[in-house]
Amino acid sequence: MTHQQTPSGPPSGPTAGPRRRGLKALALSATLALALSSCSAFDRGGDEAEAAPEDQQEFTIGVVGANESHREVERIAEEELGYEIELVEFTEYTQPNPALTSGDIDANWFQHIAYLADYNVSSGEDLQPIGATAAVPLTLYSNEYDDVSEFTEGDTIAIPNDAVNQGRAINVLVQAGLLELSEETRQPEPRHIDEEASTVTVQPVAAQQTVNALESVQGSIINNNFAQDAELDPEGDGIFSDDPTDASAFPYINAFVTRAEDSENEALREIAAVYHDERVLEIDAELSAETSVPASDVTAEQLQESLVDYEDSLRNAGAETGDDEAGEAEEADEDA
Repeated sequence: MTHQQTPSGPPSGPTAGPRRRGLKALALSATLALALSSCSAFDRGGDEAEAAPEDQQEFTIGVVGANESHREVERIAEEELGYEIELVEFTEYTQPNPALTSGDIDANWFQHIAYLADYNVSSGEDLQPIGATAAVPLTLYSNEYDDVSEFTEGDTIAIPNDAVNQGRAINVLVQAGLLELSEETRQPEPRHIDEEASTVTVQPVAAQQTVNALESVQGSIINNNFAQDAELDPEGDGIFSDDPTDASAFPYINAFVTRAEDSENEALREIAAVYHDERVLEIDAELSAETSVPASDVTAEQLQESLVDYEDSLRNAGAETGDDEAGEAEEADEDA
């Protein structure tokens, strides 16, 4: 998802350009819209995980693919704030949230709000964001074409197959003019695509396989961290991406996440805020090829409002799908 990917703290400083400041307006517009409408050394473990003690100084943070920015946050939190941090590295996006829910870790840092909302709704849990990190564009790559206008009817584009990134990828292709939807929905699926009106077809694959898919299809939508691993440059190699400064990108702001009972924990919020130290931002900017947009002015409360809004939209969509399926079943019974 990226996700990656981040907390409120010191301002970005003089090296932050217009893209880094873009989420100031994004935070305001989104807030107005909402108003209107593996075990660790410090494992507390167990299904009945309790809130972290107020004086706790040792914390475990789950990440997917630890990188230099993760380690810089760890270093600053330890050397300058006095906390003891253990980064617990997971290999798949599906692992850190269950580990957090069970109390195996104290927080995680790998996902955006849309992914968290999908997890909470599907699992019945109530994990909460406590600090924003950044929004990162989702990019379309191709080994055959240099511009979206070159795609022709019958071309195939690989997209991640997990629900949230799949929906975002489909929306990227809609914005690129390559797909049309038969109905409007916040998290579209392949079944929502109007195939006759679209230029391309999509091929859902595991997110980690989207890079390899470039060899067999005409294009692939690749999450930023997998693109980094493959040494793909979103600016130089990508041919289209969504705009992380647009108000519609608010749910794709990445965040530090905790269990609900720890969402007000001052120590965890202080650790999350380290992301916005200029030393961390510079590292993340380099890792993302200057495409990440730090959400330095977005508060935990705004993230939590966005989470509720997104969760509600998923539940409403699920209810509508259930009604449609019930109607189809009734029609089938009548036909029988």
